[in-house]
Parts: sequence; C-alpha cells; structure tokens
Amino acid sequence: MQRAGRFLFAILAWAFLVGVVVQVFLAGVGLFGVSGMDLHVGFGYMIVYIPLLMLIVALAARPDRRTVWLTVALFVFGSVIQPTLPYLRSLSPFIAALHPPNALLVFWLAAMVARRSLPLARSHEATTTR
Repeated sequence: MQRAGRFLFAILAWAFLVGVVVQVFLAGVGLFGVSGMDLHVGFGYMIVYIPLLMLIVALAARPDRRTVWLTVALFVFGSVIQPTLPYLRSLSPFIAALHPPNALLVFWLAAMVARRSLPLARSHEATTTR
C-alpha cells in the first residue's frame, strides 16, 4: 500500500504542478482576448481538488514531515485561498488582487512538493529491490 501511495502521491504532485502552469496559460488566453476567462475558471475548479487528494494519499504514502506540511500549505493556499480571492472583488478589490501573487506561491509550493515526491517514490523501490 505504501509503494502505491508514494507513486500516486508523485503523480498527483506533478499533475498539479503542470495544472498550475496550464492555468496561468489559460489566464493569458483570457486576458489577451483569445477566449473568455471561462476556461481559466473552469479548469481552476477542476484542479483545486488535487491537493486535497494529495493529503489523503499522503496517509498511505507516509512522506517526511516537511513534505506533509508543504502539502498542507499547498492545500490551504491552492484549494482554499486561491479560489476564494476572486469572489472578494466587489467587497475588497485589493485583497482580490492577491490572486496572481498567491498563484506564484501556489506554483512554488507545487514545485517543492513535486520535487520532493520523486525521491519519495524511488525510496521505496530501493528498499524493495535489495
């Protein structure tokens, strides 16, 4: 179970990182008039669940403490705060304007977790092949 969990954790981590890059591209597509912001919004609501899945899979994967905390932070900033910020546009535009800088933080957190997931997935392989 731990081996499969670590492999799935790595897949989810890298999928979310790629999703964040695609999300930034879709924002550009919307901003430069190629399409509306519907693709950006819709895709954002699709990938927002990946960090939650990562937290659940982490129970089976048993990553180190730092990776767990980075994943918790990724969930908070990527799945809770990021989708909430645009809704604050009419109430507090300055707080809503934190949406792009928070996206940078989400990208950094996703990159850190994805980078840490590869040795985690490989560590179990090394112990089972001896």
